[in-house]
Amino acid sequence: MKPVYKIFISILVPLSVGAVAGFFTSSSIKNWYTFLNKPFFNPPNWIFGPVWTLLYILMGISFYIIWRSEKQELKSKCFPYYWIQLVLNFLWSFLFFYFRNPAFALVDIVLLLIFIAFTIANFRKISSIAAWLLVPYILWVTFATALNFEIWRLN
Repeated sequence: MKPVYKIFISILVPLSVGAVAGFFTSSSIKNWYTFLNKPFFNPPNWIFGPVWTLLYILMGISFYIIWRSEKQELKSKCFPYYWIQLVLNFLWSFLFFYFRNPAFALVDIVLLLIFIAFTIANFRKISSIAAWLLVPYILWVTFATALNFEIWRLN
C-alpha cells in the first residue's frame, strides 16, 4: 500500500471513531450533561471538539509511523494495545453520554489510561516519535479521568 494511503487511513480511523461517538452522544451533551454538577476545573464545552480532533490526528500519525515500520514482530505486539485503547475510547462516550452512566465510564476510562500507557510503551520500542505523539493524549485522558471522577462524585 502506498504511504499516502496509509497515512490517510491511519488518521481517518481515529477521526471516524470520534465522529461516530460524537454523533450518537451529542444530544446528551446538550441536555443531560448541561444539568450535571461539575467541578471548578470543568472546561467549556467548545474546547472538547478541537482538542479531541487534534488528539485523534496525533494518534493517527503515531499509528502510521508504527505501521510503516519494518519491525514486524514488534508491530504485531503493538497493534492490539492500540486497537483496544481505541475501542475503550469509543465506548467511553457511550457509557458516559448515551447511557448517562459516569460510574461505568470511570471504569472504562481507567482501563483506557492503562491501555494508552501500554500503547506508548510498546510504540516506544519501535519509534520514540510515535510514543511522544501519544503523550498529549494520555495527559488529556488523565485530566478527563479526574473530571469523570468528580462528575461521578458530585452527582
